[in-house]
Amino acid sequence: MTETPSIQYVKGVGPRLAEKLAGRGIKTPRDALFFFPKGYEDRRRIVSLRSATPGRIVPVKGQILAVRGGGRGWGGRRFLEVVISDGTGRLSAKWFHFRPSLADRFRVGETVTLCGMVRLFQFQTEMHHPEILGVAHEDDPVNMGRIVPVYPDIEGIPPRTLRKIQWEVVRKYAAAEREFFPPWMLDAAGVPPIHESLETLHFPPPSADAETLLSFSAPPQQRLIFGELFYIQWVLARRRSGVRKEAAEPLPWDRAIVEEIKQRLPFRLTDAQRRVVNEILKDMSRSHPMHRLLQGDVGSGKTIVAWVASMVAWRKGAQTALMAPTEILAEQHTDRFIALCSGLPVRILLLTSSLSPKERERAREEIRAGRVDVVIGTHAIIQEGVEFRKMALGIIDEQHRFGVLQRAALRGKGRLSPHLLVMTATPIPRTLAMTLYGDLDVSVIDEMPPGRTPVETRVVTDVRRKEVWDRVRRDLLAGGRAYIVLPLVEESETLSLRDARKTYERLRQAIPEVGIGLLHGRMKSGEKESVMRRFQKGEVRLLVSTTVVEVGVDVPDATVMMVEHAERFGLSQLHQLRGRVGRGSRPSVCFLMVGNEQGEEAAARLSVMERTNDGFRIAEEDLSIRGPGDFAGVRQSGIPDLVFSDIVRDARLLGKSREIANRLLARDPDLSHPMHAGLKRWMESKDATAAALE
Repeated sequence: MTETPSIQYVKGVGPRLAEKLAGRGIKTPRDALFFFPKGYEDRRRIVSLRSATPGRIVPVKGQILAVRGGGRGWGGRRFLEVVISDGTGRLSAKWFHFRPSLADRFRVGETVTLCGMVRLFQFQTEMHHPEILGVAHEDDPVNMGRIVPVYPDIEGIPPRTLRKIQWEVVRKYAAAEREFFPPWMLDAAGVPPIHESLETLHFPPPSADAETLLSFSAPPQQRLIFGELFYIQWVLARRRSGVRKEAAEPLPWDRAIVEEIKQRLPFRLTDAQRRVVNEILKDMSRSHPMHRLLQGDVGSGKTIVAWVASMVAWRKGAQTALMAPTEILAEQHTDRFIALCSGLPVRILLLTSSLSPKERERAREEIRAGRVDVVIGTHAIIQEGVEFRKMALGIIDEQHRFGVLQRAALRGKGRLSPHLLVMTATPIPRTLAMTLYGDLDVSVIDEMPPGRTPVETRVVTDVRRKEVWDRVRRDLLAGGRAYIVLPLVEESETLSLRDARKTYERLRQAIPEVGIGLLHGRMKSGEKESVMRRFQKGEVRLLVSTTVVEVGVDVPDATVMMVEHAERFGLSQLHQLRGRVGRGSRPSVCFLMVGNEQGEEAAARLSVMERTNDGFRIAEEDLSIRGPGDFAGVRQSGIPDLVFSDIVRDARLLGKSREIANRLLARDPDLSHPMHAGLKRWMESKDATAAALE
């Protein structure tokens, strides 16, 4: 494709706009060609003001009744207001950020065409910062009368101007573009070549089906989605391949070892635990490192599986390091391992940052000399100065609390590459696991041990608050323990929400006969540990907390949880919080409190929590509602943001892209075949961009 030297020579650009485009990486017409819409708006038909539905983006047209430039909105902000009517109704268009010259574009009595999100405020129809499509006799076939593209924002360039620039680029350069994916990959994915669909992607024809485009299921869009998902799966496939080329200490198991371990267990493993143990031990017996993710709901028995793996390593003369996110969780693991190893000459050491300098140095010497078999600790394990004599197995608990670099730091503690088992109690939907952890093999404990009583869950509005408090008080006076979880530490000026500090102070006065503790993320580590220990011992029986209790708190006597403003939490987070109760034999309940003003909508979303205790089903529901976002530490996992793809909606294409990436890696790992030359150049440019963003 022939390119002009700079985007500035495209009609309507020039040096000033070229500089702004360059800020988004658009320096040439080809860059602009691959700057794709994030969505579309159907502007083929003007919507009457009477039928303009709140929550929809629509074009409207009407006569200007009033122009008010000196109004002040909520908080004292100045705003420009333009009131229009089309005979069926009225609409107030408001701009809160505007140049004074904007008001000069509007004249009372003239006709104006606007497009924006319809809102309802105090029974009045409004649009905030709508796009101005035409005033008086203006005619704009690029921005009106068609399905128009909606591009990502570029500071200093109005959407209307950007759309006209893209129109010029597409008309002049789209036909010359050539596909870089080879035909076999396009056929396997079932998507068309890019040069056949660029024009449609940017400016769909009048006959295009708006619903298909808006649902991103049109073939040209599927080509974009495939490209995005394929790149991620290729990166993960290469990462997995790299791990398999590394050398690891084989830790083969035999039946005698397994039988001895089974005799130590005070109960029989579930079928799911046995299946997962077999997968892990098979990996550990190989000469390249295991890289496995173990998923299991709260209480499914992941710790037992980790203990079995560490015992096989011990029998083979190797050290194990288990890293947990908090000191309390590390202590719980240590106590559990010591109990399970009773009577065995296994040396277990707890390493945390709260050790004195003298104790820490003594612990490091023991680890260095190989006089410790299992080291359990926090981030202290990966600190400088901690050296293992023969660490061949690394285990990370609650892995979403650790970043990729911390995972790599633990692997770096082994003489060879250690086998790595990362565990999470946050159920991750299959589609998301495939995206986040494509470099890991995934094992799932999808069965709970017998005898565990499900936690009863109730969604409750404020009108029934007294009933909830009666239950909390009753359980506390009977010797139980309870949690109250709030979204804020302190009162907010902008949010009308209950906060932890005020709730704590109020309850101390209301029920002085019960020990009450306060726990939140702003407290120092030692303060948090102290409160949690007092809660475990029963000195504190009612814990007022933010979501820091989400992970690693095991208090069997806790029977009641009350989550304030539950509508502000994701379903998976609520499931993790709920897992803090019901860990003993007594019946337990979790109350999800919602304000009366949230009402039916919040209750409907939260009702899945009442229907099931299955974390994987809840996670799928949560993912479909919220999207990937920060789900399970997505931002820490080295996965780029998805622009076109939705891993729930595009699950089929995600699986297909993973399959194609693996086939390509097996056929041509270096992309040296001539048919992959264009693909290789594209990959290298993507790799360079990703490296620059890290």
